[in-house]
Amino acid sequence: MSAVTRLTLITHAITDAVQAARFPADEPLNPLGERSATKAGGLPGLEPGQVLCAPELRTAQTAKALGLTGTPEPALRDLDCGTWSGKSMDELPPEQLMGWLTDPAHRSHGGESLTDLLARVGTWLDTVAGTGDRIIAITHPGVVRAAVLYTLNSPAESFWRIDIPPLTATTLHHRSPAWTLRTTAHPLAP
Repeated sequence: MSAVTRLTLITHAITDAVQAARFPADEPLNPLGERSATKAGGLPGLEPGQVLCAPELRTAQTAKALGLTGTPEPALRDLDCGTWSGKSMDELPPEQLMGWLTDPAHRSHGGESLTDLLARVGTWLDTVAGTGDRIIAITHPGVVRAAVLYTLNSPAESFWRIDIPPLTATTLHHRSPAWTLRTTAHPLAP
């Protein structure tokens, strides 16, 4: 029997892009995000053996506010929105936005498609499965959605049906042969 791997995925605190429904660039937390992450403080009950962090500024700031120092993990990076980075949804041609929201393979923005993100996250989950580690990973809502879909073997078309708010924890366990969803979108701050 392989060891149980415990993975807690924590989404970064709020940013201006999240509040304004803009496609993210590598931006810092906004003042509300900073206050929320600081208020959440530490993570009682979580004893990480390993802390990983997506490479963006907002994830590093969230980790620091939570009292964690994370090792950068490129597989946890946010969805690459290509030429849409920094733009609001209102700035896009409606047919492109609709294509992106309905077709998981859509990539008119020149970045990653949702199927690319799902493949990247699935490959990473496979690499940490069965290690027996307790892992905390500070990342992005899209990465958490992808991990949940992978765990549940759900179709990519379900991506937008999962609500993962800022500063929430989603816990997965891996016991051979598969991942199990333990809890999803549990808020860290009241």
